[in-house]
Formats: sequence, C-alpha cells, structure tokens
Amino acid sequence: MQLFESKKGLFILGIIAGIGSAILAFLGNPKNMAFCIACFIRDTAGAMKFHQAEVVQYFRPEIVGIILGAFIISLYKKEYRSTGGSAAPIRFLLGVIMMVCALVFLGCPLRMILRMSSGDISSYIGLVGFVGGVYTGVVFLKKGFSLGRSYTVKKESGYILPVITVVLFVLSITVTSLFAFSKEGPGSMHAPIIASLIVGIVFGIIAQKSRMCFAGSIRDIFLLKDFSLFSIIAGIFVVMLVFNVATNNFKLVSFGPIAHAQTLWNILSMYAVGFAAVLLGGCPLRQLVIASTGSSDSAITVIGMFVGAAFAHNFALASAPAALETAEKAAAIGGPGPNGKIAVIVSIIILFIVAVWGSKKKKEIN
Repeated sequence: MQLFESKKGLFILGIIAGIGSAILAFLGNPKNMAFCIACFIRDTAGAMKFHQAEVVQYFRPEIVGIILGAFIISLYKKEYRSTGGSAAPIRFLLGVIMMVCALVFLGCPLRMILRMSSGDISSYIGLVGFVGGVYTGVVFLKKGFSLGRSYTVKKESGYILPVITVVLFVLSITVTSLFAFSKEGPGSMHAPIIASLIVGIVFGIIAQKSRMCFAGSIRDIFLLKDFSLFSIIAGIFVVMLVFNVATNNFKLVSFGPIAHAQTLWNILSMYAVGFAAVLLGGCPLRQLVIASTGSSDSAITVIGMFVGAAFAHNFALASAPAALETAEKAAAIGGPGPNGKIAVIVSIIILFIVAVWGSKKKKEIN
C-alpha cells in the first residue's frame, strides 16, 4: 500500500472522497453542502433537539459512517490507540469555538472547498481567513505551543463514541418520534440513508488512512514545505469542480446558495476556524476521525462541536444566508447578526489567550 502514502496515491484517495461527495449531492444532499462536517453535526444536533431551528434538523448518517469507518480501519490496521488527559476543558472550549465560527461562515473547511468548486467567490474570501488562521497557529507552534501530553487509558474508553453513535442512529430510524426532522430547508434535503451511511464509511476509512485534514494540509506547507496532504484536498476539489460543471451547478457568483456576502465576517470566522484547528491538531473532520480511533481528548472536542452547534442556533450566533431579490422578497446580504459578530471577536481573543498560555506552559516545562 505504498502507493497511498505518496502524493499521487493521496490524490487518488482525494478523488475517491470527491466521488463520494458528488454521489451524495446527486442523490439529494444540498449540492454545495454535499459533505460538510459542521453542517452534518449541526443537523444531527437539531435532530436530537439540542436546538430548535426547524430547517436544520436531520440525523445525518454520514457522521455515523465516518465514525464507523475510521474506527474499523484503525482496529484492522492496528492503529487504534485509546488515549486521554490532554487539557480536556480547553479542547471542549476550542471545539465550541470552531463550530460556532464555522456556522458564522456557513460551513467547515471541507464545505469551503466544495463551495469553491461551485464558483462561490465568498468561499475564496473565507479561504483567505482560513489560511491566515492556520498561519497564526503555526507561529505559535514554532514558539512551542502544546495542549499537553495525552496518556494511554483503558481501550474500552475509546469504544464509547462509536457505540453511542450507532445506538442513536438505530433509534433515529426505528423510533423516529424521539427525533426532529426538517420538513423544509437544508435539513429536509438528503440522500438515501443507506447511500449516506456507505459513503460516510468510505470517507471515514479514507480520512483515517490518509490523515486527511484541511488545516493540517496548509500547516504542513507552512511548517515543512510538504504538499502531501494538500494532494487529497486537490483531488476532492477537482472531482467536485467537474461534477458542478457537468450538472450546471457551477456559477461564478459573489455568493452561492446557503452562503453570505459579508466579506469581513467570512474572513474573520474562517480565521478563527483555522486558528482553532491548528491549536487542536486538526480540523472538524480530523477531530471526528481521531475521536473514532480512541482519542478521548478529540471526543471531548467533538462534544464541544455539538454544543457549539446548539449555541449557534439557540443564541442567534449562526449566519443567515444571503438572498437575491425576488417578486416576494427584497435582496439580503445575509451574514451574522450582532450576537454572531461578538462571538467571532470573543472567539479570536480566546484563541490568542489559549495560544499564549500553551506556549508559556511549554517553555516552563522545558
């Protein structure tokens, strides 16, 4: 399997992941949200009634698939390691921040790439902020930033997340009265359950095998001049670009569907997401995968992301999408309201505090 450790092999894995995303978009997922970790967690949190935003409530099988795929392949390849004990409260807080700011942008780094492949200019603006956030994180890594060492714990601790996820998923399709399901909006748009689950499993396997991470790919370029992880992202982008052109979904516009046109807040929100991802050691997708392979620290981060999704909608922090003028409604630029803007600024301040604290702590240990 040496092939899949090379740039060419990683690019192929990216193409396979991209094909999976395209399949889900073709089968019913929103086209520019074909595969978005932040959106899937938001929808799943809504399905479990963590928030009451009726248009984004659906228990996404893709999340279950990612967790199962990463968990199974880690056991098979003997890469499963049950660890914990590295600044869990800080990781929880960073998970909340990463999710809230992703929902201000209206998408995680993966969805940013998918939006870019459909011609959404606002996503390219978000990329500027994301790269800036990753670079800021790299600066602190060079200063010795660390959240502390993780320790080996009982292997059964790492089984909890996959087991709970499967139980909830089974309940969601057998006892539907326990969950909320959107009747309109993005939450009502989804591929068939089996297809979503299968693609999720494949995506989880690929993400674990390739160490796919959107923040990590840019971090490695800054730190090591290594473009290996970037090859995966390039593969996904190429496939989705072809898919969008072929299905007439590519439109070079200032903002696409379920996006907003507030440039400053697109930049600042993704800056915070990139910064938080580097401090945590991975983007939302990577955190989900690491949690699935035994890391209790990343599991705490994932819980933080679910709580962040609830906060974003319960306290009006998430952005509203922009809209073109119609016969019934006036045009709207969308974006965050006052609460969302304050949340982004406070999040960035907290990230700098955590980064400085983690750097000083490392120096004191040395």
